[in-house]
Amino acid sequence: MTAPYNFSAGPAMLPRAVLERAQEELRSWRGSGISVMEISHRDPAFVQMALKAEQDLRDLMTIPDHYQVLFMHGGGRGQFSAVPQNIAGANDTVDYLNSGVWSEFAIREAQKFVSKVNVVGGAVDTEQGRAIAAAEDWQLSADAAYFHYCPNETVDGVALHEIPAQVTAPVVADMSSNILSEPLNVERYALIYAGAQKNIGPSGFAIAIVRDDLLGRAQGTTSTIMDYTVQAKDKSMYNTPNTWAWYLSGLVFEWLKEQGGVAVMGQVNARKAQLLYNYIDSSDFYSNPVHPDYRSKMNVPFLLADPQRDDDFLKAAEQQGLLGLKGHRFVGGMRASIYNAMPIEGVIALVDFMREFEQKHT
Repeated sequence: MTAPYNFSAGPAMLPRAVLERAQEELRSWRGSGISVMEISHRDPAFVQMALKAEQDLRDLMTIPDHYQVLFMHGGGRGQFSAVPQNIAGANDTVDYLNSGVWSEFAIREAQKFVSKVNVVGGAVDTEQGRAIAAAEDWQLSADAAYFHYCPNETVDGVALHEIPAQVTAPVVADMSSNILSEPLNVERYALIYAGAQKNIGPSGFAIAIVRDDLLGRAQGTTSTIMDYTVQAKDKSMYNTPNTWAWYLSGLVFEWLKEQGGVAVMGQVNARKAQLLYNYIDSSDFYSNPVHPDYRSKMNVPFLLADPQRDDDFLKAAEQQGLLGLKGHRFVGGMRASIYNAMPIEGVIALVDFMREFEQKHT
């Protein structure tokens, strides 16, 4: 049987080469006779692996030395709570852009730990589809401890491709669904965090890239395990880390380097997204609900002209080995998540199927 293409938004597909290597090493990591999940995280071999994974990530993203790279628990949602507790005081003001579902969840968590969470603006509906309010209309605070936004909203398929110049507060970005998908200037950010289950590795794992000047600011009630300063001091090993996820993430970083790095992945991802959007835009049978200027390159939602055919579409797609295309329960329709691990052949197969399904039902 030909391997299927998994368009799930997360947990998402991993590179086949990574899975094959993990399978080969599962019972005897580095010839040790035991799994990487069974070895102590203090063992020199594991420490060496962890250090290499961090350095590979630093190389891929060109992370400067004055940023800490932390491997943490709790996925992206854990960071929703960790961010305000680590870099804002309880009486501070923090700014949040509400561009979609995950921004909303982040805002709710921040409200538990900071007295004033100022929502500067958010998503709007336009004649050309869902968009984000123009930056000149945002109500930014003069004294915000930080500005938080989600560059790529996984559920809504809405993306903000640049940080407006109007934002002068330290920038915090939830890059759970777009990290490592294209080049970026890390120094434009004070803090980048990402749940791992989309472009990195297994679910439940998270990465935080924290500028050094933000350390030492945690609120007194912050859980020690989520304290960036503690985790930085202990090299992300204050507690026993998720060794399996760390190992697999390291394999993904190696794979990305073998593909040519983030610049090459950015080019491939742009081609994949354009291929899919071009077909949707050329069709009266399908539509994308997002303004062209704010379309995600990672998550492409689309609707059928007749929603009564949704179930037929999904069943037929699965029969063709095209999995995970059902839209999020909050928005319905379909959604194709085309992260780094999705080869362009998978997008071509999806477009071919969509064309055949349209021809059959019109």
